[in-house]
Amino acid sequence: MTAATGKGLRDPHGLRVLVTGASGTFGRAICGRLAAMGAHVVGLDVAPRPDDPVEVLACDLTDDIDVPRAVAAAVERLGGLDLLINNAGIGGPAPAALPPGAEVRRQLDINLLGAWRVTAACVDALVESRGRIVMVSSRMAVMQLPLAAAYGASKRALVAYADALRLELGTHVGVTCVYPSAVRSPIHDSTAAAGLSLEGMSSYEPLDGVIDTVLRAGSSKRVHRDLSTTRRGAVEFFLARHLPWVTDRIIARTLAARARNGAFEGAELAAGVVRRHRDRR
Repeated sequence: MTAATGKGLRDPHGLRVLVTGASGTFGRAICGRLAAMGAHVVGLDVAPRPDDPVEVLACDLTDDIDVPRAVAAAVERLGGLDLLINNAGIGGPAPAALPPGAEVRRQLDINLLGAWRVTAACVDALVESRGRIVMVSSRMAVMQLPLAAAYGASKRALVAYADALRLELGTHVGVTCVYPSAVRSPIHDSTAAAGLSLEGMSSYEPLDGVIDTVLRAGSSKRVHRDLSTTRRGAVEFFLARHLPWVTDRIIARTLAARARNGAFEGAELAAGVVRRHRDRR
């Protein structure tokens, strides 16, 4: 039984859904699953693919003009809007100790401001339908990993934005944040290419569990505030929220071991981390 057909969940048949990042790993799976369950789904993506499982409109989430145009076209095709899934996101190397450059701005613009632009363009339709918003955040919104400061900052800011939306729209629109851990997908490619792979820093989880949780967030009769995607993720979420010194210590020790063992050998962006750990000996 999937998370979208269990007890306490609404039938998604006929649900009018807009999904951002619809041509990516998560987006294609979300769109395909919803469409198979009878929902009417339109996607937005900067680079739609010919084999996308639903109609995907080309949209640059960093463009203040393109976003409301694409959202209006999607809502018109759907005949209204019941559920917005802000799934679009990118990652990349961004050490916190280095000045913010184009990579940092790109992640913040897509992961945070892209969701903000799309949501703002959807508000009227969602209020009219008493709809839902699902934010695909990240475990890194509460438990930051080193050398990827922009991604964690963008996802933590996305949660803060969701909190503000909940206060402003909560009388009419439900808002849920979903917190996946790492899933094997191309989002990690640029980090790995820079020599800053997450291997050894994070445990990977199956994609299906993430999709189940996203659908649960959008289909549950009761609006959930926060949803983790695994039991381990729920424990990490609790610890990071209530005992952050515990998760800080675990991550710091793991980083130190990786730096000493040569995991960042030749990685220019990690040179400072390696040097500081070497100088502690």
